[in-house]
Amino acid sequence: MPDNPATLGLIAGNRALPLVLAREARTRGISRLVAVAFEGETDPALAELVDEIEWLRVGQLGRLIKALVSRGVKHCVMAGQLAPKNLFDVRPDLKAMGVLLRLKEKNAHTIFGAVADELAKEGVELISALPWLGPVMPSIGFSLGRTLSAEQREDVAFGLRIAREVSRLEIGQSVVVKEGTVLAVEGFEGTDKCLARGGDLAGKSGGAVAVKVAKENHDMRFDIPTVGTRTIETCLNHGIEVLAFDGGRTILLDQPEVEALLVKRRFSLLAAG
Repeated sequence: MPDNPATLGLIAGNRALPLVLAREARTRGISRLVAVAFEGETDPALAELVDEIEWLRVGQLGRLIKALVSRGVKHCVMAGQLAPKNLFDVRPDLKAMGVLLRLKEKNAHTIFGAVADELAKEGVELISALPWLGPVMPSIGFSLGRTLSAEQREDVAFGLRIAREVSRLEIGQSVVVKEGTVLAVEGFEGTDKCLARGGDLAGKSGGAVAVKVAKENHDMRFDIPTVGTRTIETCLNHGIEVLAFDGGRTILLDQPEVEALLVKRRFSLLAAG
């Protein structure tokens, strides 16, 4: 791929990451942004940040490819997730149905990897968005909030080991632990519900530690681990006192808002490794 393509396609999922990507790409010299957005998922505010946008429903793979090819897009990125339920609620068109039928295992990496293959057949290369996301990806050692206790540091190390193994098995990327006990493992429900379930299982005293990782050999072209204000609020509402994430491999959205949220709160946020 060129160091900085003049035209960049953006396949936009939910929450704030597509907006952040669009802004960062502009500041780094992308002159033309073409977005494909999903009804009920993508923030409508994205339309103000791109040159062209086409709205479609999840599962319209043929139309997605046509939207990019017809506009001369040669390189595109994915940013933002799609709700896990869409893996089953999706109404696939013929092209998407063909892709899904060929897959023995259906998860974010296999599905989006197959989408990347279909794009490549039409001359569109799916590339990593990381060159435009450096400013929102903290390195190991980054921290906000309270200093961890010795017990919390032990739980973070324990949680990292468990989360890496769980992600290796393609189950999920997040776990909640307390005092060396696994309270919750992320599955199909997604990170927020895993955090809520695990935090509640810690009991009235709270004190749970959450860990979110990128799996080994994680394909950063899609499904980039992300935390933001919504993640932190979920932790705070369910008694989780620490959230550790993979340093250098996780997006931190809304950092000023996150810092404001943690003022005088009993909470620690850190990039581990």
